[in-house]
Amino acid sequence: MTNDTDRPSVAVLAGGVSSEREVSLRSGRAVCEALRKMNWRAEFVDVTSLDIPELDRPFDVFFVALHGGFGEDGTLQALMQERDLAFTGCDAQTSRLCMDKAAAKEALAAARIPTAQHVLFCSKHSDKEYLAAARPLGGPVVIKPRAEGSSVGVSIASDEQGILDGIRKAVEYGDVLVEKFIAGRELYVGVLGATPLPIVEVCPMREFYDYEAKYGDSGTQYLTDAGLDDETYERVQEMGLAAFRALGCRDFARVDFLLDAGGRPYFIEANTVPGFTERSLLPMAAATAGIAFPVLCDKIATMARQRRQATRQRLEAIGK
Repeated sequence: MTNDTDRPSVAVLAGGVSSEREVSLRSGRAVCEALRKMNWRAEFVDVTSLDIPELDRPFDVFFVALHGGFGEDGTLQALMQERDLAFTGCDAQTSRLCMDKAAAKEALAAARIPTAQHVLFCSKHSDKEYLAAARPLGGPVVIKPRAEGSSVGVSIASDEQGILDGIRKAVEYGDVLVEKFIAGRELYVGVLGATPLPIVEVCPMREFYDYEAKYGDSGTQYLTDAGLDDETYERVQEMGLAAFRALGCRDFARVDFLLDAGGRPYFIEANTVPGFTERSLLPMAAATAGIAFPVLCDKIATMARQRRQATRQRLEAIGK
């Protein structure tokens, strides 16, 4: 009979103080339940500030289910790296890069992965200056905060007043990114380890896949058989994996694309802590590949634990 102490321990960090707190709590509870089914001693931790006492406890793994804010922008990851803790997902540097939509686009442009033309506003300007800078993009445009998730603060505008209204909405969250709008199909590529998962296409009933479409609108359709030709399907998967690698991701992530009418994919963003709710895309893609939700969570937690064990073995081998 297995003793309780023989089972690996994991703290599931969820909640946080960002605009995505409620979604994060749902993700964390789902992950915690799944890991318990996979023989982990899982403890749910509702994070309400950067003061997290559980980081001082000897958990084998910390499973990061914090969306947005300091859970996804590298702040929490830096704290855990300083303490030499084993945690899931990307390190601090990559987390910061992927949370910063403008920096991520620059990194992928260098890797020759197409992204939408954009302009970045890092300070407040006059209405005339906003419109002059956005004019070369043509219309319509997508307006979004530089570093928010779950489509918080995002809008699409086709005229000058709409652009100004969108910027005023997005600027509440910090710097603002204005992108050339690309009409097309919304394709999502999950990556697990070093393997791209099946593509999930999202068909929202709303103007785009916004917060309400993600978490409240039952009319949103999720297609795991997108009907793409083999060449396009493989190209989008390959670009998802290429973006994952170019950004320095590890363990898992979700890479989002728009496929235009000519069959050209454009990178939108990479999500290093995607949702783990009943409507989340990474678990949906994994299930399509035959990976049940508890197994997915176990694989992610195990990667973090094995990485920590390998580091310890290397240090022991050189006598440190």
